[in-house]
Amino acid sequence: MERVLLASPRGYCAGVERAVDTVEKALDHYGSPVYVRKQIVHNIHVVRDLEARGAIFVDEETEVPEGATIVYSAHGVAPAVHANSANLQHNVIDATCPLVTKVHVQARRYAADGYTVVLIGHEGHEEVVGTMGEAPDATILVQDVAEAEALSLAADVRLAYITQTTLSVDETSEIITVLRRRFPQIYAPRKEDICYATSNRQWAVKEMLAEIDLLLVLGSKNSSNSNRLVDVARASGVAGHLIDDETEIDERWLDGVRTVGISSGASAPERLVTRLCDWFRERGVDRIEPFQLVVEDVTFKLPVELRRELVLAETQQH
Repeated sequence: MERVLLASPRGYCAGVERAVDTVEKALDHYGSPVYVRKQIVHNIHVVRDLEARGAIFVDEETEVPEGATIVYSAHGVAPAVHANSANLQHNVIDATCPLVTKVHVQARRYAADGYTVVLIGHEGHEEVVGTMGEAPDATILVQDVAEAEALSLAADVRLAYITQTTLSVDETSEIITVLRRRFPQIYAPRKEDICYATSNRQWAVKEMLAEIDLLLVLGSKNSSNSNRLVDVARASGVAGHLIDDETEIDERWLDGVRTVGISSGASAPERLVTRLCDWFRERGVDRIEPFQLVVEDVTFKLPVELRRELVLAETQQH
């Protein structure tokens, strides 16, 4: 092994940063427990850290006691979740990523305008469950090219498509090509739904592939955008593995490898990259360098419910 190259950009996106900050600030403000519906972001290290600080993760909002504070995860929720929380008089802080909220708004708008909505995404992913909940009777899920080819709809149907925000840019573009060929009148979102961070991380990995023999992606198994980074490498014939941290490395992966590329999914904290670099240094690799340097400058404000509370608390102190 000669060197390690670090993809850029990598790691936390603005939506994840905002969601994790939201839980931390809610714990500081309200004290423990603060309940979180589902994993706030799909990363086991982040979840464990927040649990240690007093966050309680639940699968459903109906498990949360009446009147308690609940944070909705970055992946978004269906309207039924809001209704359940209202019945239980929860203090709701909605940490849904603004880019996911945009897709929810599109789904509602298209359905209200009489469109059948094709949602390109992965069945069972929390973001897809939440988006489909906006207009369940008007939404059809399409997961791949084969399903797009098999889609059977009336000739005069008014059709629009939206996509999950964390998909493979290339695969999604193939699915859209099929939909446009089969349904030339299909209405497209004005701006691509796949989020900037997902696209940027895939682009950064692609740029690096010619230089590396192996890609290691830090991210949890249920992280869609992290899995897509591994897919990008494998689609180009470069070996790729998804790991939660350095303890999951199988040293046989390194046989015959001279250059390793490292990236991390949008919900993986940078400290995991530092730990992975240290792991390589301990094995005698001195050349650890960034491959290109791209700086993302997107930021999102905290959820309005929490901002309001924090401002109120500050004014009361003064």
